[in-house]
Amino acid sequence: MTDVIPIETDRLILRAWRDEDRAPFAALNADPEVMRHFPKLLDREESDALADLVVERMTENGWGWYAVEVKGGEPFVGFVGLNVPGYPIPCGPCVEVGWRLARSAWGRGYASEAARACLDLGFGRLGLGEIVSFTAVANTRSRAVMERLGMTRDPADDFDHPRLEEGHPLRRHVLYRIGAAVWVGLNGR
Repeated sequence: MTDVIPIETDRLILRAWRDEDRAPFAALNADPEVMRHFPKLLDREESDALADLVVERMTENGWGWYAVEVKGGEPFVGFVGLNVPGYPIPCGPCVEVGWRLARSAWGRGYASEAARACLDLGFGRLGLGEIVSFTAVANTRSRAVMERLGMTRDPADDFDHPRLEEGHPLRRHVLYRIGAAVWVGLNGR
């Protein structure tokens, strides 16, 4: 068991998960707008199983999909963090940065702010050489976050998600990357 590496930004606390996060996480996973670019809505049992997996990986690694808390505000608005995908993708093995936030947290810059802090962790303390991010082609909101982070896309890296069947409208995914040297150059760290 490893202690979770704490992360704090100007407005957010990225922390280990608590039992009381499960209900708002289930609501987020049942929201059709939040889940628009995912294969399906999750029921409470599926959402709790995902939370269990997130907690297990964070306990093993000390980092992962962090619960996001707004300082002086909502105690749980979703997750942002680093993850090693549990299925084969063309750029793997790799570490991805990703996010899933409740609609109440959209449009406030929380995803970008928290993801920047996670990239700092990945390239700093964890010593990673590259971090990727990927999403369904149509997910323009997440793609905009990736671009704000300084990540770049080469269309030759795009891929069909291995967990989605042929013909599924979300199967085609775009892949964005950023290397440690580029991150340091962009952020003066």
